[in-house]
Amino acid sequence: MSASRILFAILVCAWSAAAVDIDAVKHKLIGTWKLVSYIREEIPSGRKSELMGPLPSGYLIYGADGRMMVIFVHSDRKKPLGAVPTPAESEELLKGLVSYTGTYAVKGDAIVHHVDVSWNESWTGTDQTRFYKFEGNRLSLATTKSLDSVEGKLSVRTLIWERVK
Repeated sequence: MSASRILFAILVCAWSAAAVDIDAVKHKLIGTWKLVSYIREEIPSGRKSELMGPLPSGYLIYGADGRMMVIFVHSDRKKPLGAVPTPAESEELLKGLVSYTGTYAVKGDAIVHHVDVSWNESWTGTDQTRFYKFEGNRLSLATTKSLDSVEGKLSVRTLIWERVK
C-alpha cells in the first residue's frame, strides 16, 4: 500500500472518530438544564464576580431538532410595584435578563448558538460561541472573551447548568 493511501485511510478514520464524538456531544446536550451559577472573570485583571447575583435562575433547553432556548435572570430581580412596570422598573428588569433562541451546532470543543430571536436585538442574527465541559450531570458553558451584556466589561462568563431530571 502506498504512503498516500495509508495517510488517506488515517485521515478518514480520524474524521469518522470526530463525527462520532460530535454526535455523542449532541446526544448528551439534548434536554433541559437548570442554571446553577454564572461567574464573570474580567480581562485582564482576573477578578471574578457573580454577575447575576449568588442565585441566578434560569433554564437552557437543547432539542434533538437542533434548536435551543435559554432564559435566565438576576437572583435579586424586583417585582414591579404595579401591574405595569414604570420606565425605571422596566429598565432594571431588562438589565437582569438574558434570553435568546436559535439553532445550535457542535464544533470541536465549542457549541455555536446561531441566534434568531433575542432579548438584546444586537445579538439577533449573530453566532454565540460557548466552550463546553461535562462533569457528571453538570454542563459548563464558557463564553469567548467579549463584552458582557450587563456592564459591558471585557470578560469570560462561565455558566454552570445542571440537568433537570
